Amino acid sequence: MNMRYLLAALLAGAMLAACQGEAPPPAGPETAPVTGVPEVPEAAAGGDQAEPSMPAVPTLQLQTLDGAQYDLADHRGKWVVVNFWATWCAPCREEMPELSALASLREHIEVLGLAYEDIEAEALRGFLEQHPVTYPIAIIDTYDPPADFDTPRGLPMTYLIGPDGSVARKFLGPISAADIEAAIAEAGGPDLPAQEQA
Repeated sequence: MNMRYLLAALLAGAMLAACQGEAPPPAGPETAPVTGVPEVPEAAAGGDQAEPSMPAVPTLQLQTLDGAQYDLADHRGKWVVVNFWATWCAPCREEMPELSALASLREHIEVLGLAYEDIEAEALRGFLEQHPVTYPIAIIDTYDPPADFDTPRGLPMTYLIGPDGSVARKFLGPISAADIEAAIAEAGGPDLPAQEQA
């Protein structure tokens, strides 16, 4: 077996274990340009075929928890943070306040939370009363996840979508507002206007 695939499989397993409370979360997120993220073949995870890579410009259309329709294509011109998370994932809960602040304080950045778990809408609303956020949330069917995004092998899993609709960065593990802003700067993003600098 190729050593790179073995290491990628071990990293994915460690990240999933971190969300289940069996191991401490990593000190920082693992990031890479989407073109540089190694794909873990299904054979390494017990399947027979390699997972197809996601398109450079993914589509995403869904209904949010508040009943609104969300279409990723309608948000071109802004940086969009698409965050797969779950209520049972401690690192996911820890990053929610920063993502919420980022969505509120930066006009050129939007956040979308995708609850990747088997949960009823009413239960999620109750959770969000205790952990409020300023960005839209949608429940994702774990048996039918969005086709244009890779199936998360650990949570949280976050994608930074550029203003042109392409995937600029993929993060596995918890992230901060500073991580997102650094990734935007590395991708040639805008300098923050004086009123947006914190």
